[in-house]
Amino acid sequence: MIPFVQSKESTEGLLRTYVRYLRAEHNASAYTVRNYVHDLRHFIDFLRKQKVTTFEEVDRHMVRRYIASLLETGFEKTSVARKLSALRSFYRYLIRENLVSSNPLASVSSPKLDQRLPSFLSGEEAVHLVEAPDAETPLGQRDRAMLELLYASGLRASEVVGLDIANVNLEAREIRVWGKGNKERMVLMGKPAASALDVYLRQGRPQLVGRSATEALFLNRYGRRLSQRSLQKALAKYSIRAGLDRKVHPHLVRHSFATHLLDGGADLRVVQELLGHARLSSTQIYTHVSQTQARKVYLAAHPRAEKEEGDDDQ
Repeated sequence: MIPFVQSKESTEGLLRTYVRYLRAEHNASAYTVRNYVHDLRHFIDFLRKQKVTTFEEVDRHMVRRYIASLLETGFEKTSVARKLSALRSFYRYLIRENLVSSNPLASVSSPKLDQRLPSFLSGEEAVHLVEAPDAETPLGQRDRAMLELLYASGLRASEVVGLDIANVNLEAREIRVWGKGNKERMVLMGKPAASALDVYLRQGRPQLVGRSATEALFLNRYGRRLSQRSLQKALAKYSIRAGLDRKVHPHLVRHSFATHLLDGGADLRVVQELLGHARLSSTQIYTHVSQTQARKVYLAAHPRAEKEEGDDDQ
């Protein structure tokens, strides 16, 4: 059945089946699904104003008009690129279901983005952050283990809250993770993270789990799996307690993990594998961060770093 753009009932039904596909086939997080649906609804509204009847009618010229309208409205290039990513995924789904014959985005490029280097915590800031929870309480033990693991392994927030007890091997200091696209990988952790997890599993978690039969690793105060939102709130709270002058989010800790590994001499391919990046180019951004930091340290520390151009040592 061909979904009609002008029919709200038709498009909403299509979006529901697409959401089921994202969750089942791509293990998409609730955050990703919400953003994709929001972006698709925005595109559908645009098509309705253009009097488009079906998704088959959309061609590359229509997509380019949509991009132009976004930029004229004041959307940042990053937001436009995200919306186009959602559309590409959606049209791949439509082709798979034989609802359209071609992908109008195949020959359309996203706006060129200004490269922004990710920020990261210093080693001292990271230590202050992971040591901020009160390790004498069940929730504090949970949070200490969670923060140690975030920094030690570079996991995404969704990966951390999705862990089960069976995924943790304290003796080998390894964690089995299912990341984007439901791809499995093994990540490592150091002794501090393993020690904090051991304390939490022996003391904190048994008090939180109560009569629940859940196998989830990190639990909330009611004995249920911790949510990403709760993890984000915990990070915000402990960043204040640690005296950090910035908002800390899970990806900032992930950035810090990757940057500190490269600063320590880790091979880029190893960091790529630990982060679960499909493409090396996604990891290479951290080499720029590491080089930028090295330059700052050099300019601040070397007595001859600020010499005028053309002044050569003889």
